[in-house]
Amino acid sequence: MSKVFKGRPVVAGAINGKEAVVTHTGFNTLASFQKSALKKAKQVICSDQNNPELYEKNLTDRVICLPKTIGSTTGGMVLYSVCALNIHPCAMLFSETIDSLAAAGVVLADIWTDSSIVAVDNLGDEFLNYVKDGMKITVSEDGTVTVD
Repeated sequence: MSKVFKGRPVVAGAINGKEAVVTHTGFNTLASFQKSALKKAKQVICSDQNNPELYEKNLTDRVICLPKTIGSTTGGMVLYSVCALNIHPCAMLFSETIDSLAAAGVVLADIWTDSSIVAVDNLGDEFLNYVKDGMKITVSEDGTVTVD
């Protein structure tokens, strides 16, 4: 059974049937992506040992479902960098309002690289409580998110 949520598109885009990875705590962009980005790996394996929900999971081409990002002020540039390396998640879906650093990173990546991270915020607590790892996510340009 599918459930539909409506959020605000920050970087609009359409994705279809991509796999969710879920965290209920703040997502530390630098700690999660840095190790794979520095190694110029072919995919990002989450290296943030302080996030047991995502630690050692593949984040490349996945839909990261999260409340917000936390951590270093370099977070936006890290998102830009994983897009430039083409090892980025396909979407970031925020239950809360996107923070300025994550917003800057996804917008700059969308403008300055050939890759983008679809970003939708304000999906609400019900969204984050409903979605589970491995569920398939579809996102429409208008910020409608369908979870299967």
